[in-house]
Amino acid sequence: MAERTAAPEAVEAALALLAPRRLVVLGGAGLSTDSGIPDYRGPVAEGRPPRPTPMTYGDFVSGADARQRYWARSHLGWARMRRADPNPGHRAVAAIDPELLITQNVDGLHEAAGTRRMVALHGRIADVVCLDCRATSPRAALQERMAAANPDWARRHAGVLVRPDGDVDLEDTSDFVVPPCASCGGVLKPDVVFFGENVPAARVERCFAAVDALGPDDGALLAVGTSLTVMSGFRFVRRAVRAGVPVVIVNRGATRGDELATHALDVGCSGFLAALDARRREVRARDAGARAG
Repeated sequence: MAERTAAPEAVEAALALLAPRRLVVLGGAGLSTDSGIPDYRGPVAEGRPPRPTPMTYGDFVSGADARQRYWARSHLGWARMRRADPNPGHRAVAAIDPELLITQNVDGLHEAAGTRRMVALHGRIADVVCLDCRATSPRAALQERMAAANPDWARRHAGVLVRPDGDVDLEDTSDFVVPPCASCGGVLKPDVVFFGENVPAARVERCFAAVDALGPDDGALLAVGTSLTVMSGFRFVRRAVRAGVPVVIVNRGATRGDELATHALDVGCSGFLAALDARRREVRARDAGARAG
């Protein structure tokens, strides 16, 4: 079991391990906190209420009242989330250019930062799917329809707190109007994997293949900004460990994978990723110089 630490010598050892290796990066909500999007399980700021449990898929499909509650809150939260910009951590991941980024986030910030090879494991909040006809459409179009159907909603609830999955803390949603699917009049859902839903098999297989392609001597899995609480991400850590591939975990607070990690660092995501990018540039420059010589 790796001892969770922020000691400089441990950070240095992790950087030295990762810098020359082929990487798969597994990212979570902690990567987006520097963009103003709160995470699920990190420390709650003083004066803020505890985070409520996210809506499950079973809740969402249970009836119109549950969907009204979800969309009323999501209408406000997504309007703020869509204005978030990639932070230095997102940009560092793009510059590191891992063999694959597996992101558990739905905010689209890794795409905006220019990451080339990635799987959005839980989908993207910017897309909407109809549960009846399966048509997909841009969330921006639905946002406009919701604003037209609820013209005073944003002003009345301007002070509510944003949550990490693109909605807000709000109890009274009884007068919110939820537009139906524009194609068939059916039920609309964000095209993301809710708690209680399964990640599409093709996404999982692509991630497994990337982890399996890493070697114990030349590859590593870097889990950053994730508590690894849910199995959808934790399984990739277990897969790497079974293959003898080193695992480095960077997260503020303990994670489910600490006992499996080669290094478990209690440091910020953005700073560590920027340092790793710089170290990998040094390695490439040194290797290029050696070949030229």
